[in-house]
Amino acid sequence: MREDLLNILSENNNEVDNQKLLDYLGGRLSDEEKHEVEKWMIDNSFFNEAVEGLQQAGGEKKVLLSVNDINKQLARYLKQKKARKAKKKLPVAATWTYVAIIVILLLTILIYLVVSKL
Repeated sequence: MREDLLNILSENNNEVDNQKLLDYLGGRLSDEEKHEVEKWMIDNSFFNEAVEGLQQAGGEKKVLLSVNDINKQLARYLKQKKARKAKKKLPVAATWTYVAIIVILLLTILIYLVVSKL
């Protein structure tokens, strides 16, 4: 499983990267960079809602803790899902057993048809 699939902040956009977002939330950006982030917030309503939610969540440390917690939960969920999928998969021996049963049934039907015509 690729590590970037487990990281919810791994999908960067072209305009604003995650570090710039965290710096925006922490108030460490220059006026020009703040303007860039705010312009992108105006253009992208989903991003705007996300930033507002992160601002309400509290400080940068709380956001990072929340992101780490979500990443751990996501990793645990994906691991459980993979285990359930592996459990549902038929073992190779069972597959060959079914193939053998079908071949025997077909041979039995074929022999019955040949014998009944004689």
